[in-house]
Amino acid sequence: MQGNSSRAQVETRPDGRGGGIPPARPCAVMGILNVTPDSFSDGGSYDRAEVAIGQARAIAAAGAAILDVGGESTRPGSDEVPVAEELARVLPVLDGLAGSYPLPISIDTRRAEVAAAAADRGATILNDTASLRDDPELAAVAAERGMTVVLMHRRGTPATMQRGIDDGPPPYADVVDEVRAFFEERVAFAVEAGIPRERLVLDPGIGFGKRFEDNDRLLAELGRLRLPGVPLLVGASRKAFLGRFAAAGGGDPEDSAARLPGSLAVAAVCARAGVEILRVHDVAETVALLEALAAFGVEPVGGEGATWT
Repeated sequence: MQGNSSRAQVETRPDGRGGGIPPARPCAVMGILNVTPDSFSDGGSYDRAEVAIGQARAIAAAGAAILDVGGESTRPGSDEVPVAEELARVLPVLDGLAGSYPLPISIDTRRAEVAAAAADRGATILNDTASLRDDPELAAVAAERGMTVVLMHRRGTPATMQRGIDDGPPPYADVVDEVRAFFEERVAFAVEAGIPRERLVLDPGIGFGKRFEDNDRLLAELGRLRLPGVPLLVGASRKAFLGRFAAAGGGDPEDSAARLPGSLAVAAVCARAGVEILRVHDVAETVALLEALAAFGVEPVGGEGATWT
């Protein structure tokens, strides 16, 4: 293999609107754009539409393959945001990008009304941290609009999911088995609701109702989470369990930006495991890492369609 010619090819899913999951490097990079005042890492940084639109364009320029826009924080301990407020946050940004943005747009929401409004403005991917459980109308919206749907594992709600995790009994008999069983049930539900299997993506929900050791185990055994024909997405960027690596280098484990080394290590693990999509804050750094892995001939050992050419 020579230079940058070695790339993993992730199947493109055309839907007539430039949507679906695009081909990319060893993993497709999904750039995070939180238009919220309270997200754990970048809350308040992009809560004005013009600033958020500028950041969206910077994410594309940095080499992302997908933009993920969210108007409600689902960090541990967060409360629900009224639908009207979520719409007020995301719609001006989507309106500003409509018709001119070069990447597929994902809407990070649990609400049918938000997903429908986003689809009307060009969003082709639904990233649902509730896996179609929080709003009974959401599956129908995704099916009717032909959206690709990310189904994420999460115990409880954002407000409750981490309660007692660290000081109570172990929450899982086997976290990998439980997440895989959850995936099987949710895929069956989505297909029954009219969403084709080929438009589904699975996310193990790193940091959502899990201990540090649960996160570690899921990342170590990503291959056991695979269901035939369904890509994996991992979103571990800047999360609290990576703070220990910042501390190892003398950094502040509570500073989310100091968790970049751990985030990049996770990206390398995922690339090796054949994960198709990485959801990240630090797009340029992750793209550079993936380019280096490709140049050095680091090949994935698994993945749906993640074959080298």
